[in-house]
Amino acid sequence: MKISKREKFYYGVGNLGYSTVSSTLSNFIMFFGTSVLGVSGTLVGIAVSISVLWDAISDPIIGYYSDNLNSSIGKRHPYMLIGVLGMCAINLIVWLVPASAPESIKFVWILVSLLAVQTFCTCFSTPHLALGLEMSQDPHEQTSIQCTRTIFQLIGMMLPTIFMFIFMPNSDGQGQLLTEGYVNTAYASSVICLVFGLITFFGTLKRQVCCPAPQVPKKKENLLSVFNDFFKILKKKQYKIVIFGYAVSLVASSILTAAGMHMFTYCFHFDSRQISICMGALIISAVLAQFFWERVSKRIGKKKTLIRGLSVGIIAIFVVWGIFVLRGLIPTIVLFYLNLPLIFIIGFGTGVLYSFPMSMFSDVMAKDDEADAKNKVGVYSGIMTLAFKISNALSLVLIGVVLDLIKFSSSSPVQPLSVQNGLGLLVILGCLFSLGASIAIYNKFEE
Repeated sequence: MKISKREKFYYGVGNLGYSTVSSTLSNFIMFFGTSVLGVSGTLVGIAVSISVLWDAISDPIIGYYSDNLNSSIGKRHPYMLIGVLGMCAINLIVWLVPASAPESIKFVWILVSLLAVQTFCTCFSTPHLALGLEMSQDPHEQTSIQCTRTIFQLIGMMLPTIFMFIFMPNSDGQGQLLTEGYVNTAYASSVICLVFGLITFFGTLKRQVCCPAPQVPKKKENLLSVFNDFFKILKKKQYKIVIFGYAVSLVASSILTAAGMHMFTYCFHFDSRQISICMGALIISAVLAQFFWERVSKRIGKKKTLIRGLSVGIIAIFVVWGIFVLRGLIPTIVLFYLNLPLIFIIGFGTGVLYSFPMSMFSDVMAKDDEADAKNKVGVYSGIMTLAFKISNALSLVLIGVVLDLIKFSSSSPVQPLSVQNGLGLLVILGCLFSLGASIAIYNKFEE
């Protein structure tokens, strides 16, 4: 069934608001906790990873309740509304940690507030994703829906970098070390989340009420069946390839967002505006890539398109590695202009990750002969993100531990060479390993 551009807009734009809040957290919380608040990398890593792990576990749980909800406005929209309102409120609390509090209080504050905001993020994102997967089973139409959703997601990811440019500059160029900028960014991201989340809620109500999913008789199940489903679909080759390929590939995103600001600040010595421009280039290129890779996939297929995009990203990362090795011989402003086009290419190549794995997952569900795949879209989409977020949680713990092992110190504006090298190897080699391993996994997928 053909989906109108207006419906795609109303559906996709909600991801802009959600992505703005989630990207504000993922981009800044590790740097904010270690460099601004002075909390140890291990403690911040533990707090963030516990919240991400809870986010992962809650995905299929919310999916289960969403699949089984019977309300006058459908089974997805009540959770989406609760999620939007909760995200906007708790997102503000995360960044209001008392700077003078003991480290233990800061740790508990970060942990509890992150657990709360991740819960509301899941209340929106899992039902929203399921709603998109239910809109069409046509492979090309589903790719278009996911690309639309991804474009708004990437715009949302870019907004925190714009807020960083606006709210974090100061006289010495180190605005990223001041608390006020993060608080102002949180206010802005919450307002955007509220506005666009409500647009999606009201804009898609007609589809949910008028076009409910067909009700197929099914046996009575309990919440534990959600986790039985997780192990059940992992026994199926196609599901397993898409899920694990997605999980492994987005470890690179976790590393870049959690430790990228450390590398840009302490290795390349970029100021807050240069960092925001680099991050903006990464996301703008990923947005533009959606139009290009969607056309390519119609000609050569989704699997080959995904692998080619990741290969482009890997090549550009290797060049960045060479510049990193020679950085001591190159002025900072030259480093900035050398890295900027490479970051753009990295974003353009890895932009395939934001839409094609989910589109491939939808294709696998459409071909699944078992009724569960049709009646448990919320649970299955939650399971898709569950595996990724588990790997993300483990990655964040590792990043926090590595920051302590290389003796990163937030009290020192200039890090020793050994710390700089450790940061560079963590980011660059971590991304290369993640993307390379995901190519090996996706290569086994059968279209």
